[in-house]
Order: sequence, then C-alpha cells, then structure tokens
Amino acid sequence: MLLAGCAAGTINTIVGSGTLITFPTLLALGYPPVVANVSNTVGLVPGSVTGAIGYRRELAGQLARLLRLGVASLAGGVTGAVLLLTLPASAFDAIVPVLIGIGCLLVVLQPWVSSKISRPHDPPPHGSIWVWLGVFLVGIYGGYFGAAQGVLLMAIMGIGLDESVQRLNASKNVLAGLVNGVAAGMFIVLADVDWLVALLIAGGSVAGGVVGAHVGRRLAPWVLRDVIVVVGAVAVWRLLFC
Repeated sequence: MLLAGCAAGTINTIVGSGTLITFPTLLALGYPPVVANVSNTVGLVPGSVTGAIGYRRELAGQLARLLRLGVASLAGGVTGAVLLLTLPASAFDAIVPVLIGIGCLLVVLQPWVSSKISRPHDPPPHGSIWVWLGVFLVGIYGGYFGAAQGVLLMAIMGIGLDESVQRLNASKNVLAGLVNGVAAGMFIVLADVDWLVALLIAGGSVAGGVVGAHVGRRLAPWVLRDVIVVVGAVAVWRLLFC
C-alpha cells in the first residue's frame, strides 16, 4: 500500500488518476468497496498538498481564479461525498467510464476547439460560468469516486481558459486537492476509515507528490496532454473490463 500510494501520488500530480492504482489494490486485498474508497480518499490528501506545493511557481497570479473555482470544487466535493454515503454504488458507477471518456475526447480536441472558439479581447481569467459549473460537476464526481478527475478538470479548463497547460495542471492539483480534502473530512466523521491503510497511502502519496511535481512541470505541453489521454483511456478500460 505504501508503494501504491507513492505511485498514485505521482500520477495524481502529473495527470490525476492515481485512484486507479490504490483502489483496485485495496479491493484485491479484500477490503469492502466503500471502506476502500473512503480510506483511499483520506490517504491521498497529503499527496495533493505536496503536489500543489511543487507547482507553486506555476500557481503565481492564479489566486483569484482558484478562489472562484475552489468554491465550485468544495461544493462539488461535499455533494459527491454525500452521494457516496447515501446512494448505492451502481447509481453512479455506471456513468464513470462515460465521464472519463468524454474528458479524454475533450483533451484530444482541446487545441482544435480552442482555435475555433471566438474569445473576447479580454477573457475573464477564471473562465465563464460554464467553466465554474463544469468544475462543480467534476467535484461531485471526485467526491464520490475520484479516479481521473484530473483528466476531466484539465479538459474543462483547457477549453474554457486561455492558459498554458502547465499552469492549468497546477490549478488542477489545487482544485482536486480541495475536493479530496473536503470529502475526506466528511468521511472521517461519517464513515468507517481504515486508518492503517490511510496512513500507508498518505506516506506514499506525500513522496509521490514531490516526485510528480518534479517530473510533470518539466514536460512539454504535448507530452503532458498525451499522458492525460493515455491515462484516461486506461482508466476507462479498467473500469469497464477489470
């Protein structure tokens, strides 16, 4: 679990799909799905913090944007956590592969779509209302399950914001961290967390977040975009066939 947490923290910082490593590992070890999900969410929060710190240079000048979109992430994370605790897994799991697949398609088409969008001369730095709503919906998904929420965030922000891929990736780390953090807080209070598992994942994810920031911030935009698409495609395959 320590090694799985390290791998998940690295992937979460670069792309955002680390849950597809830790969650199946927990299931393979015999943990019930809900216990595995909530323990995994709690354990990955520290890795989100170290990943965001590693991208602090790219976060410069994005405070206003993060404050606005952060509200959407927090609200979505709370909503998703409530859904996890109250609805059967089948009610939401059926749409997860569809959401990730749409996210991958948007990432692939993002350069073309962005070139066709007629932007105003002075576009809002935080995006239009549909970007806020998109981040909110991703927050719901992230609070419920969380796998590949980074793929969806990068797709939405990549189309809706006039910003470089690396700076968007830095914002993604903060927003996904807010979702995981608020959901984890609710799970600690209202759900059964396996603390040994959570602590092992936390220790690994902290190291992974540092490694992911070191590697991810040095990738060319096209490499980062390709990594996002590949991880998203693997996520869909694993959710459908594994």
